[in-house]
Amino acid sequence: MDTVPTPMADPRSGRAARGLVAAGRLLDPRVLLHGIRMLNYYGYAHVRPRGRMTCGTGVRIAPNASFRSGERIELGDAVQLGERVSLWAGKTTARVMIGARTTLGPDVFVTAADYGLAAATRIVDQPMEERDVVIGADCWIGTKAVITAGVTLGDGCVIGAGSVVTRNVPPGAIAAGVPARVIRQRA
Repeated sequence: MDTVPTPMADPRSGRAARGLVAAGRLLDPRVLLHGIRMLNYYGYAHVRPRGRMTCGTGVRIAPNASFRSGERIELGDAVQLGERVSLWAGKTTARVMIGARTTLGPDVFVTAADYGLAAATRIVDQPMEERDVVIGADCWIGTKAVITAGVTLGDGCVIGAGSVVTRNVPPGAIAAGVPARVIRQRA
């Protein structure tokens, strides 16, 4: 059986085509405008507050993490903040404090302030209720967990993915659920 040799494709032609496509995308005005919007957001939600935060040594922060009131956020040594983590300290007094070697997975939201819930007044017109959030050392907060105002997580806690923590969790506990409940202690 005879085989017919197939001509080899020129590898440069693929690179050139990809280069032209990339250049076309970069010159698209929508891409340029999006970049300007991202720079504005990045400065508002990351760079300015990050400069006012207190951070220990070896802290690792994903480039798209979001902070509010950075002057009231404290991160211990070797803290790791995953993608799209949001740390929102109170506007006036409440702090977010995270102990050494604690890891927050992607999309974790920590807030030190809540709106009031009085029925006679619109929610956005009510004063914020601010309470410190304290997360101990060596904790692991799973993806998409929410930690609400006034919560203290003891050293060595594990919070399950997607949990909403509304109450304190003792040291060494594993908690999960909505609202989060202690499942057991770490072995």
